Amino acid sequence: MHELSIAMSIVDMAQEEAERRNVHIEAVHLELGALSGVVKEALLFSFEIACDGTPLQGSRLVVKDVPIEVFCPACNMPKTLASMQWFYCPDCGTPTFEVIHGKELVITALELKQ
Repeated sequence: MHELSIAMSIVDMAQEEAERRNVHIEAVHLELGALSGVVKEALLFSFEIACDGTPLQGSRLVVKDVPIEVFCPACNMPKTLASMQWFYCPDCGTPTFEVIHGKELVITALELKQ
C-alpha cells in the first residue's frame, strides 16, 4: 500500500512547516486527481496512521477530488471526461490525449492554530 508512504511524506512536510512557524496544524488540504494512482480512502486511513504519535495526531486530511480534464483538439477547448477508461471528447467523440488536470497530488493549504 503506497498510500502509507505518501501519507507519511505529507505528515513530514506538514510537521516541518508547523515547526518552522511554531503553530499547530488542524488540517491538511490536498488536491487528488483521478489519474494520480492514489486511492482516496486508503490515503485517508493511512494519514490517520501516519499522524499517530506525532504533533499532527488528531488533525484532518481534507481531500478535494480533481476530475480528469483533457484538451479536445477538434472543439479547441478543455473538456471533463466522464470516465477514465475512454479518452474521447464527451461532446464530439474525438480521441484526446492531452491531460490538463487529473494527475494532481498537491498539498494546497494547511489549517493552522497558534
